[in-house]
Amino acid sequence: MTKQGTITRKRYASIQLLAGAAVAAVGVLLHGIGPKSIYDLPLYLIVIGVAVAVGALDMAVRKKRYADTVDLSRRHVMHLIGDNALIIALVALVVLIAVVQPKFLQLRVMRDILTQMSPRLVVALGGGLAILIGGCDLTTGRMVGLSAVVSSSLLQDRDYANLFFPNLPKLPLVVGIGVALLVCMLFGALCGALVAVFDVPAIIATLATQVIIYGSNSLYYGLNGSQPVGGLREDFAAIGQTRLFGEIPILIPIALGIMAIMWFILNYTEFGKNIYAVGGNRQAAVVSGINVRLTIFCLFLLASVLYGCAGIMEATRTAGATNVYGTNYEMDAIASCVVGGFSISGGGGKVSGVFIGVLIFNIISYGLNFIGLDPMWQQVIKGVIIATAVAMDMHKNVRQ
Repeated sequence: MTKQGTITRKRYASIQLLAGAAVAAVGVLLHGIGPKSIYDLPLYLIVIGVAVAVGALDMAVRKKRYADTVDLSRRHVMHLIGDNALIIALVALVVLIAVVQPKFLQLRVMRDILTQMSPRLVVALGGGLAILIGGCDLTTGRMVGLSAVVSSSLLQDRDYANLFFPNLPKLPLVVGIGVALLVCMLFGALCGALVAVFDVPAIIATLATQVIIYGSNSLYYGLNGSQPVGGLREDFAAIGQTRLFGEIPILIPIALGIMAIMWFILNYTEFGKNIYAVGGNRQAAVVSGINVRLTIFCLFLLASVLYGCAGIMEATRTAGATNVYGTNYEMDAIASCVVGGFSISGGGGKVSGVFIGVLIFNIISYGLNFIGLDPMWQQVIKGVIIATAVAMDMHKNVRQ
């Protein structure tokens, strides 16, 4: 017996499996006989159908992970739609863009979107750490620019005409990258000390550090006459220019690999669990024996490493760097996390949510440019999405 408005998990999984198989079958059919004007839509349908079917099989096999029944009451469904309104809106936007410009359905377009979002995904993963403890990190963009400039200046081709350090011998690749990451970590340690040791609010500590970073980076950049740093060595440039199997930019698997590492840290390590505990209830974390100050310090240190990696990715992707690299990345990182389900009050958020949030904003930017819409509309739409996401988060907290 099941309550009114609910069905058994087994039946729900069966329906989901049939739905996924049907979508995949339509994709296969269109791939065989569909018109060329729909481009790679059949492949998307096949992937979506397979993903839905795999989810259904997971629900059927891993019984302990799911409840025995699934609530399909009107109230529950409306709450579910409300909680996923932004994803639904994204799907609607993609459909609209595809109707206006069917070429948007090409796999090449998605490849370009994923390539462009790769450094921003790593940035947002770092920015999300501060949000998990109820704060925010405004050093994000400037750390990206610092890492890009430092790494590029140390890893130039020695035959390049405008060398940053003409007398510097050729350094091992790991040394140039290591120095860039170490510099970022020093500023990350400064942020962590201000917040953890001196109890400075994160927004003030990171704002002050942001200004220091930009000034320091600009002074360093000025050593070369404030000229763009180019002529990257082949082994360094390969980090952003290599393509796997001739098609897939290596930045995509690098970003996904870093995302997997962060997922493991946050879900399977004591440090990750402590971050959620501190963000959820700091006083309770102290009572339970968690070293809150050390957790916060290490959090900012880890975030700085991620920003440094993103700066290296951005420099190698564009084959150069300037001191303005990463401008406004902090706003995009915060927005992506909030849109991806991170609670602004702290203690809630998933790595998968970061990916969804970054994907949403990159699809908006790329898609609206693709159909030739005024770039200023992108800012309007982004603002509306951010405001909506925050309002939904606050409403969810009140409801709970």
